[in-house]
Amino acid sequence: MEAEPITKTKIDELLQFLPLFDTPDRAFIESWGGGQPTGSGAIEMPYPVYPDDARRFFELAAQPCWSDYDYKPSEAGDLAHEAFIRQATLDEIKTILTYCVRGERFSDGHWDSMLASGIIVAILKRLKHLRDEVPS
Repeated sequence: MEAEPITKTKIDELLQFLPLFDTPDRAFIESWGGGQPTGSGAIEMPYPVYPDDARRFFELAAQPCWSDYDYKPSEAGDLAHEAFIRQATLDEIKTILTYCVRGERFSDGHWDSMLASGIIVAILKRLKHLRDEVPS
């Protein structure tokens, strides 16, 4: 199966979030849900409630063109720092985005960590630079 190509349009979909996320001291969790007993007496684990723009970003970043189906989470996590991202190739950005998107499945609050630490903003800034290298 051939991977869906990354296009300027797909990059632009993500770049619309750069000014929204590149805001000092922005909170990326609106509240925490769960933590309350259910009807059966079990307690639902707490989970973050993200604002619409954060949920939409990660929804777009989960598209097949941004998914690295062969990534290794531990290796991708090692790449997720600003110094590396500033020089990353499009394929490496794809791997890091896959790590950012999928991490929430295993650790509630992972998206917040990726947003608040500046990793997502660094990815978006790198994509802005790489956009001109993508064929039309």
